[in-house]
Amino acid sequence: MSRLPALGLCLLLWAPAGLWAQSPAGHARPKSEKLREFGLFQPEVGIIDVPTAGVLDYGSFGIRTRFFSGGGVLNWLSFGVFQRLSIGASFHVDRFIGDDSPVDLARPELQLKFRFFDGDRLLPALAAGFDGQGYFYNRSTRRFSEKGKGLYLAASQEILTPGLMTHYGLNISDFDSDDVYGFLGLSYNIQDKASLLAEFDNLRRSDQNRLNAGLRIYATPFLSLDLGVREIGKSEFSSGQHRKSERIVQFRYVGNF
Repeated sequence: MSRLPALGLCLLLWAPAGLWAQSPAGHARPKSEKLREFGLFQPEVGIIDVPTAGVLDYGSFGIRTRFFSGGGVLNWLSFGVFQRLSIGASFHVDRFIGDDSPVDLARPELQLKFRFFDGDRLLPALAAGFDGQGYFYNRSTRRFSEKGKGLYLAASQEILTPGLMTHYGLNISDFDSDDVYGFLGLSYNIQDKASLLAEFDNLRRSDQNRLNAGLRIYATPFLSLDLGVREIGKSEFSSGQHRKSERIVQFRYVGNF
């Protein structure tokens, strides 16, 4: 009987520890976040075009395949090579699906991301990175009509209600002009079954920004399917080249070595 108070105290201390996990930043996270640390749920490293502050876990790899207009395919392959650091490459192929020819492969592009701050209750998580992958490759100029992010700083933080995340940051796409652009994204996770996605990208001039939206469906903790629409309401690039809204389908898979 004399041991009952000590036993009760141990139970009180153990119960919160079973329901909450401590993040690297030292703040409590719900049990679902604890499961993510053991690979049952994978970190979100991007919305549609907008990066987040998330990186792949050490020893894991990510494969992303996007199908877009004109039978094009865009593939990403990334690796968690160190704690907090991901490195990868992307490959853009035009007219890969269908009977149009010729099939054209653009040069591979590099991606790097380093998460240097995990955030806390008041401050967002922060990551710096480089992404050279653009969109709408122009064969005549050998440039992308939509430039890649280039060098960027991304922040991610949960706001207002559990599962609602905001992702925002700054990037420099062209080091010759030194123009600084902004981006803003929102994702709302619905019980780890699906996520609603929206982003406002390339924020600087009205003729260059773009609105994208989509739905992410989690088939398994490691495999997800994205259904999205890019370039909502746009008609032409700043160069005068025609552009229109496009539907995309994207598969994401994350595994461990």
